[in-house]
Amino acid sequence: MKIVKLGQQGLKVPAVGLGCMGMSEFYGQSDDTKSLKLLDEALEIGCKFWDTADMYGPFTNEALIGKVLADHRQKVILATKFGVKRGQDGAWLGISGAPEYVKACCDASLKRLNTDYIDLYYQHRPDPEVPIEETVGAMAELVKQGKIRYIGLSEASAQDLEKAHHTHPISALQTEFSLWTRDVEERILPKARELGIGFVAYSPLGRGFLTGAIKHRDDLEQNDWRLSNPRFSEEAIANNQKLVEKVKAIAAEKDVTPSQVALAWVLANGDDIAAIPGTRHSKYLDLNWATQVIVLSEKEKAELDDFSQTFKVVGERY
Repeated sequence: MKIVKLGQQGLKVPAVGLGCMGMSEFYGQSDDTKSLKLLDEALEIGCKFWDTADMYGPFTNEALIGKVLADHRQKVILATKFGVKRGQDGAWLGISGAPEYVKACCDASLKRLNTDYIDLYYQHRPDPEVPIEETVGAMAELVKQGKIRYIGLSEASAQDLEKAHHTHPISALQTEFSLWTRDVEERILPKARELGIGFVAYSPLGRGFLTGAIKHRDDLEQNDWRLSNPRFSEEAIANNQKLVEKVKAIAAEKDVTPSQVALAWVLANGDDIAAIPGTRHSKYLDLNWATQVIVLSEKEKAELDDFSQTFKVVGERY
């Protein structure tokens, strides 16, 4: 198992964690019984860094994980998030970083998760109406109360990251990062490293696209949110297959899967980077976990760097 230290506060996690969002929403039909079985399997192999959020479901993803935590809390490094407001009916109600909202969300998450502490608590998205110092100040109070152990941010700018870190040490920044989403390399990742903040890559497999499994929109279920994502239009899928073909070529040479090459590339970008690919299937859980021992050669890494840097991805990421 490859261990990544997130931040200077001592939070150590497996390099490959598990994004749990798709077990409750967004990626087609899910099954709680199968998801609970997968979570048990994750624990068995050592994949114990789990990522969720209150808005997934909404609210049901935390409750699902809480069923496992009831008997296995000490085995799990638990990360969850607040800040994206949703109604019980799934309605999207905006973003909030108001201090009282932060505290109320934490208490609600603790109850759903069936635990009295959260290892890593993220602000899901910065609130443009609330200074980030106020939000992180409220999170710092939660640290003092023992309700959370480490503070994280998600999709924060370099400027917000610095302001937040000066308020209270930030352990991790979670942001999308993959072969087709590399914009964090310009300013955000360097700022995180300057401040000694670890990086957690979400959607490291390009929301499944870099696995090679999605060739047409018909490959997605009708209730899959990717059908509304600009990168999953027929035009975008056809164009972006060129990147997948490059990944497939290197995978064939190494006798591994395209998903493993794509994930190995993310991990090869630094020992301060962990990744949280999501899956609902044992086969893919095992493949993702095994990626920790796959090493890209300098030539392979350079080929992927150069191709993905110059390749024109069609479609915005949201």
